[in-house]
Amino acid sequence: MSKNISQFRNIGIMAHIDAGKTTVTERILFYTGKSYKIGEVHDGEAVMDWMQDEQDRGITITSAVTTCEWKNSLIQIIDTPGHVDFTVEVERALRVLDGAIGVFCAVGGVEPQSETVWRQADRYSVPRMAFINKMDRIGADFFGAVNSIKKKLIANPVILQLPMGSEDRFAGVIDLINMKQITWDDETKGAEYSIDDIASEFEEIADEYREKLLEAVSEVNDEIMEKYLSEEDISIEHINKAIRKATISRQIVPVFCGSALKNKGIQPLLDGISLYLPSPQDVPPIKGVHPETGEELEFLPQKNGPLAALIFKVSMIEGRKLSFARIYSGRIEAGSEVFNPFLNKKEKLSRILQMHANKRERLKEASAGDIIGIVGLKDSGTGDTLCSQDYPVFLEKMEYAAPVISIAIEPKTHADQEKLEEVLEKFTMEDPTLKVRLDEETGQTILSGMGELHLEIIISRMLKEFKTNVNVGKPQVVYREILTSRSKGHAVFEREISGKGHFADIYICLEPLNRGDGITFKCKPGNDKIPEQYIPAIEKGIRETLEGGYLRGYPLVDVAIIIEDGGFDERSSELAFSVGASMACRNALENGALGLLEPIMEVEIFVPDNYMGDAISDLNARGGKVESITSKMGIQVIKAVAPLARMFGYSTALRSVTQGRGTFSMKFSRFDKA
Repeated sequence: MSKNISQFRNIGIMAHIDAGKTTVTERILFYTGKSYKIGEVHDGEAVMDWMQDEQDRGITITSAVTTCEWKNSLIQIIDTPGHVDFTVEVERALRVLDGAIGVFCAVGGVEPQSETVWRQADRYSVPRMAFINKMDRIGADFFGAVNSIKKKLIANPVILQLPMGSEDRFAGVIDLINMKQITWDDETKGAEYSIDDIASEFEEIADEYREKLLEAVSEVNDEIMEKYLSEEDISIEHINKAIRKATISRQIVPVFCGSALKNKGIQPLLDGISLYLPSPQDVPPIKGVHPETGEELEFLPQKNGPLAALIFKVSMIEGRKLSFARIYSGRIEAGSEVFNPFLNKKEKLSRILQMHANKRERLKEASAGDIIGIVGLKDSGTGDTLCSQDYPVFLEKMEYAAPVISIAIEPKTHADQEKLEEVLEKFTMEDPTLKVRLDEETGQTILSGMGELHLEIIISRMLKEFKTNVNVGKPQVVYREILTSRSKGHAVFEREISGKGHFADIYICLEPLNRGDGITFKCKPGNDKIPEQYIPAIEKGIRETLEGGYLRGYPLVDVAIIIEDGGFDERSSELAFSVGASMACRNALENGALGLLEPIMEVEIFVPDNYMGDAISDLNARGGKVESITSKMGIQVIKAVAPLARMFGYSTALRSVTQGRGTFSMKFSRFDKA
């Protein structure tokens, strides 16, 4: 890649399910010459939705990476899923992106999952632009959508384009910076467009919003403010520079509009990506820590700097491991070796690939700013750092939400039994939110994930990609256990193992903490009671016991562990104190009062007016609590909370009480007493 790093744009496209982000990406690929034809999601032909399940269901499941060029910019795009069950894909993408486009439906405005991904982007300080899509849809409300960005996302949207009409009268857009109107040619599928003077019917509103645009930009830029107050002419170049600066510093969110499906509005959006979103040089340098000294290190996006790259995703494509990495500094060559400080070992890069969804092109080398695929990494996983052994660094690890739903699976045949373990290992390597454990009582394999759809896709992929058949048990909710009163435990471990004596004596106290406080550990006795070298073994033994729970085998949370007393002699060892601590912990749990926490979900339900009563009574029957109801153009939006255990099969029930017209979205809210 011969481009200068200042021309790179590493961006993500994020939105609520069905807002049209994959359609937007498909149009970008078509107009930048990357695709020779437009792939449609509804036909199962979208380039970015290459997985069989994505094509069958018409949704994005896995984030896909692609690269295209527009004018002087090299744009590397990650198209992320919109369904709440796959937020980990969005999380991974945002971790390595420099900028993002939020796609919003002109009818729905800011929907629940848009809020979730927007907050994730806030956490990673990612500059954003907004694209109001589906301006041709019945009920499209451009200003309503912009207003919802302001209110729900607490952002500062600045309108750079106005739609010319809406619904079936949507004809094009008005560019408020150049004060021109842009219309697209239907015969060339929007590849050709004309830029003309603004039609008289739109002149008044264009002048009004041009004034608002200058006002908004002057509020975040002193130079523009001076010119604006003294009524001097402000050049387009100055306006663009000010918008770019304010976008990168996240003071404003530039707003564009169009209809991706009708091929309108994409080229100006591409111009906006080049003009306003940051290059790797415009964002703060990536920080890391030295593995041994703990010293903070900073890496500038330079080809000749020390290597710092982050693996943000691992995919098993056709059974082979493909690692996706973002290079922040330095360069790597195909066939060379890199160092993984987390594993403290070297790994060989057999091939470096430039990705285009599931197609790929070999590269001899890649450098700072590139997002690439790597073949050949045996042990490195998601969140690991790749660097040089002479200059080791830990880049910040990613954190993932805990799974909320489980199913039991069993192989159908002996041949499936042999394959199952290997297949599950591949899935857990690929997806950090998927957890697998063996239920020792039943001998079943328990699969835990982020939602019904998440687990359904995993089972479907087992069959389609890996030809592994399994019987699936009823979904089970993943609970948490809590201690409800203070309790004490004591154990003496005294045993001979392989001819060697082991001894430990431990008194512990467990105290309940507030919800969300986690697990704390404190050791009171001095070295004369318990030598310091045994403290880590004690903590490990107790934490492992709490992880296995006591009531029903669910993890025990929000508890303070206090070691109150103990004793040792010449036979004492780490093993004795680890096992002794575990025994004392179980003794304390036997003596204590325990309770269960269950996952509570935030539910947002959209139903036509005349079905609202039925929808609410069905929700009440499931133990749901309605928190608010708002009306929006003949649709009632019900916000509620409900226990996950009662929400299985809800999509079918909602369709049945609303004759197929109701929709809902659900995301994890908190754990509460069951």
